Amino acid sequence: MINTEIVWEKSKEMSPDRYMDSLVEALCSINVGLNGGCRNDRHNQSLPSQNVIREVMETLRSILFPGYFGFSHLKKDSVHFHIGSALDRVQPVLVDQIQKGLCFACRDGVTCLSDCHEQAQFIATAFFKRLPVIQRLLMTDACAAYEGDPAASSLDEVIFCYPGLLALTNHRLAHELQKLEVPFIPRMIAEQAHSLTGIDIHPGAAIGESFFIDHGAGVVIGETSIIGNRVRIYQGVTLGAKSFQKDENGMLVKGVPRHPIIEDDVIVYSGATILGRVTIGRGSVVGGNVWLVNSVPPQSRITQAQSCQSDFSDGAGI
Repeated sequence: MINTEIVWEKSKEMSPDRYMDSLVEALCSINVGLNGGCRNDRHNQSLPSQNVIREVMETLRSILFPGYFGFSHLKKDSVHFHIGSALDRVQPVLVDQIQKGLCFACRDGVTCLSDCHEQAQFIATAFFKRLPVIQRLLMTDACAAYEGDPAASSLDEVIFCYPGLLALTNHRLAHELQKLEVPFIPRMIAEQAHSLTGIDIHPGAAIGESFFIDHGAGVVIGETSIIGNRVRIYQGVTLGAKSFQKDENGMLVKGVPRHPIIEDDVIVYSGATILGRVTIGRGSVVGGNVWLVNSVPPQSRITQAQSCQSDFSDGAGI
């Protein structure tokens, strides 16, 4: 690896053209030192495109919520045509993006292209077959938001405007792709929602029906979290890991269960932090700003210690 500090010192004495050549050489040397070559030299395969995945998500959103996204002037007799046309457009695009992800992650550059294309088609077919299930789950989420928020004037407003439902739409689609072992794309979908809403849900998290994220900014839900049905959480809630296991080489062990299990009918109020593989029992309420690292039984009420108010006189005080 080139010593970039030496390159930089020498560049001060060079002409502008030579300086630029040295700068390029230094930057390329850092790439080689970090990962053995540009993007690990994956057989010159291109990665999935952020812009294309964003367009795929907008098309899928218009399929799951026709009339709210995409064509807003749909009539009852044109919905079938709209959904069929949108599926025809998005299916080959998604296959191509899945194939790019598979090929880039593939270790075999000889048979990769043909095998990955066939696998991408199989994955896309399995994914599209799950869309009716995803749609049903999202409608339970929308209803939970409408029923749980007195500020919601209609179900239409929830579907069209609520950041929590947008984040859940991305998550439920990303989660299906994650289960199908698609590389890169599930996390891309999750991070796009994170950027738009401030809600960070790892695509590996398993979430039941009728899930309501109120307000949402600052919510973090870790990879191995399990959330039951009819759960409600507020802004600033963290479902995270308390510690990380390491192997004999000191490297982090991936994929082990390390995030909370939230059972049915639990409410977690704003700012609460729940860490580790703990279980919050069914019907429990976790108060605002609580720090929790232990399991609690069903129907628990977890709050902060009560504040104490005292009167002082004659100069007494803290």
